[in-house]
Amino acid sequence: MSATPDLTARNTDVIKLPSLERSFFDPRALKSGVLTVGTWIVAVIASVPLFSVLYMLIVRGGARLNWETLTALPPAGFEMGGGFGNAIVGTLVMVGIGALISVPIGILTAVFLAELGPDSKLANTSRFLAKVLTGFPSILAGVFVYAAIVLATGTYSAYAGGIALAVLMLPTVILTAEEAMKMVPKKMKDAAHGMGCTRSQVIWKIVLPTGLPGIMTGVMLAIAGAAGESAPLLFTSLFSNYYMSSLSEPTASLSILIYNFSGMPFENQIELAWAASLVLVLIVLVFNILSRIFGRPVKV
Repeated sequence: MSATPDLTARNTDVIKLPSLERSFFDPRALKSGVLTVGTWIVAVIASVPLFSVLYMLIVRGGARLNWETLTALPPAGFEMGGGFGNAIVGTLVMVGIGALISVPIGILTAVFLAELGPDSKLANTSRFLAKVLTGFPSILAGVFVYAAIVLATGTYSAYAGGIALAVLMLPTVILTAEEAMKMVPKKMKDAAHGMGCTRSQVIWKIVLPTGLPGIMTGVMLAIAGAAGESAPLLFTSLFSNYYMSSLSEPTASLSILIYNFSGMPFENQIELAWAASLVLVLIVLVFNILSRIFGRPVKV
């Protein structure tokens, strides 16, 4: 009599696999759902002030925004109409001066901190001072430049305002550029050195292009922050009701115009302050968009 396998007995021994269907009442799934909902609620609450400010700027500032507003000179107390064209030009000029000073110095300093002497005493001291300057009150930068330049030259000026903005922009550029360069993979630099590249060639051809998105982000953050500064400009460039004809004369800026006009008891000036605020936000937005465009990594 031949032995036959008991197939019926084997079929009854079925291994029960755990269910792969997600149950909402599972402890981990329930915890994840609660945290997700809580995060969305906090994000919505945090965005309410932002969107409320943007709504007010678009409604009140956009109603007054036209070509005359963007090109005309500020009106006197009881005058109607007018604009803030000189303040737009002054803001762009002084931020440009600040960028021309702070960006080259900041990137060169970041190259030294990240590549040339990252562990030297000079690098550690410079890094510490840059971090201290990030919390430096902006009004003190204006007082410093006022004492060093305005009193020496005897006049408020656009280049004095630009230097004050450069002092505030410099630490942001240095620290963000250094971190961007540190994020460059070491194997890329080692491969370049293995091919016979010098240290300067590695920095110029590998480190800077690869870290460009982070560097540009830091530069745009510095420019956006400097564009909205008002305290240092009160001590350095002051204000002017006319278009600038020289860098060595008092110069108008959007932030000071907003500060002056928002406290006036005239409806025309208050409307211009709202419109100037909207233009300032748009300028910052344009800089951020440009940073995304020019800061994209190059595809080889």
